Amino acid sequence: EVQLVESGGGLVQAGGSLRLSCAASGFRFDDYNIGWFRQAPGKEREGVSCISNSDGSTYYADSVKGRFTISSDNAKNTVYLQMNSLKPEDTAVYYCNLYSRGMDYWGKGTQVTVSS
Repeated sequence: EVQLVESGGGLVQAGGSLRLSCAASGFRFDDYNIGWFRQAPGKEREGVSCISNSDGSTYYADSVKGRFTISSDNAKNTVYLQMNSLKPEDTAVYYCNLYSRGMDYWGKGTQVTVSS
């Protein structure tokens, strides 16, 4: 069973930083993408960033480019999201996502709140 466990969320002032972690276990996929979505109150879940385990290519939503950095430690099956220059509009529940072979797997989410 695939398990994704997020950590690192919290409350931070605008302009501050947080680092999210997602520890993945229970899978043996050779080719997958892993990354982050977020959902703010009253809004749809949106993709934030992801990384491919096969070639290391990355994706960032326009709203976070230049501020967020995704990285992975394949030996630990962990993906990180370094979030800098946080804005109040970054406030959301952040979900770890793993996609492989047409299947999506989700963590339970971690709350990020950015105060103005």
